[in-house]
Amino acid sequence: MDSHTPYTFSNRANQLTSSAIREILKVTTRPEIISFAGGLPSADGFPITELRQAFDTVLATDGRAALQYGPTEGYTPLREWVAQDLSTENVNIDVNEVLIVSGSQQALDMLGKLFIDVGSKVLVESPTYLGALQSFSVFEPEYVAMDTDDGGLIPAEVSTAKAAGARFLYALPNFQNPTGRTMSEARRQELVERCAAAGIPIIEDDPYGELRYKGTPQPSLLHLGRKAGATVVRLGSFSKVLAPGLRLGYIVAPAAIIDKLVQIKQATDLHSPSVTQMAVYEAVKGGFLQQHLPTVRDLYKQQCQYMLDAMAQHFPDNVKWTRPEGGMFLWVTLPEHMDSQELLHKAIERNVAFVPGEPFYAAGEPKRNTFRLSFVTVSEDRIREGIAILGQLIREQM
Repeated sequence: MDSHTPYTFSNRANQLTSSAIREILKVTTRPEIISFAGGLPSADGFPITELRQAFDTVLATDGRAALQYGPTEGYTPLREWVAQDLSTENVNIDVNEVLIVSGSQQALDMLGKLFIDVGSKVLVESPTYLGALQSFSVFEPEYVAMDTDDGGLIPAEVSTAKAAGARFLYALPNFQNPTGRTMSEARRQELVERCAAAGIPIIEDDPYGELRYKGTPQPSLLHLGRKAGATVVRLGSFSKVLAPGLRLGYIVAPAAIIDKLVQIKQATDLHSPSVTQMAVYEAVKGGFLQQHLPTVRDLYKQQCQYMLDAMAQHFPDNVKWTRPEGGMFLWVTLPEHMDSQELLHKAIERNVAFVPGEPFYAAGEPKRNTFRLSFVTVSEDRIREGIAILGQLIREQM
């Protein structure tokens, strides 16, 4: 029994903890706070008019179906759209390999249920996405941290003894959360080949892939894996390309995996909302994303450059940071003796917030001298003001 309540919770429930980011966001609701903490897309990029028209059209033309229960697999035209969007000349994605989910966070939870037993070995980048750790940790895996460098995950790690017998490897190859790093094509190819040889499935989480604003697009692990004989489960989301309030994402995987995930989803929420799926399909079916995404990319590129310019001006020379080619985040590494949690306490006193690096490490010794910055929801003036304050505080702690 939990000592703080009269209720008897399960051991699993008692082990749950609040998200470090969500706790910080409680502070950032104060209007005076300059927040680089949240992983929220910019509301300036939400296509409100187009989505309103899509919902109106669906309700006017097929309202009864839109408001009714639907198949667990998802709205078939939307699944077909996803399959077609991800298919290439050399790799065909079948509609039976697509499952619509209520956001990619639900996908992570479902995949944890599918693959993880207590003590199962799970390979993760170091650092990695905090939301994935929250989902997987419910099922009590044994995390194994895969070493990374400025180029992201080091593929040779998969062939070490510590990786043997893993249930899966979880990776974000594009503009990784939290670091903003992108894996090169050569590393991607080596990774899928090593995972194929080791029989380790890859979960490719790619919510940010469409948000590239410089550099060269890289092939997905899904496509490379199909050619190399690797099992790749790809997660995608409409949160970053349309709006997170839609709570809509998808899983692409071999049909045998999708079939089992359908059973898990039936026990979770029966199906994702019919009206939302139909409206999203109505919005994207005519090529709207190709018209919309350049505007979002330009917005994020500009916001990122504001932050990079301000850091170059105000941060000391012995502070390092990533320079992302897309996405929403960059990663700061302080001198080794510094602690970003202590820096955060002082920053909040000066009305600036960010996310310390420690919660993003699943195993091994966390690098406490790191932190994540998000730039997409903050105005240019407040970016420059907030980074100037952080630069001053960093100098004071040296």
